[in-house]
Amino acid sequence: MKTGSPNPAREALAANLRKARGERNLSQEALAELAGIHRNYLGGIERCERNVGLDNLQKLALALGVSVAELVS
Repeated sequence: MKTGSPNPAREALAANLRKARGERNLSQEALAELAGIHRNYLGGIERCERNVGLDNLQKLALALGVSVAELVS
């Protein structure tokens, strides 16, 4: 669930994920499939509701063809 206080790291990740996904014309479902994660989990990340683990962050970066650093900066 989303916490009451904003989390700048989650917000940056969410914005960068949406931007990279949009630039590649990928739906959440398509990106989730490419990354091997559940689409509801991806939606939760993009809504700042999920605290993504490093393994899943790496999967998303690889699926998007970007570095982990690009996703979290």
